[in-house]
Amino acid sequence: MNTLRFTTNINCANCVRAVTPTLNGEPAIASWQVDTENPSKVLTVTTDLSEAQVLALVADAGFQAEKA
Repeated sequence: MNTLRFTTNINCANCVRAVTPTLNGEPAIASWQVDTENPSKVLTVTTDLSEAQVLALVADAGFQAEKA
């Protein structure tokens, strides 16, 4: 498992709730969290997925992310 970090536009509790079903629904993600207090809104994901796959999941949920 790798720990990947991304900067995002997931910036509040409602945004976290919106992305939760997508990220929790992916069996290859062991854990994830968004630091909404950080100005870069850092998403940390522990997964076997590639960076591109995680970015696609975030985009599918309606948010933007890029490698931190």
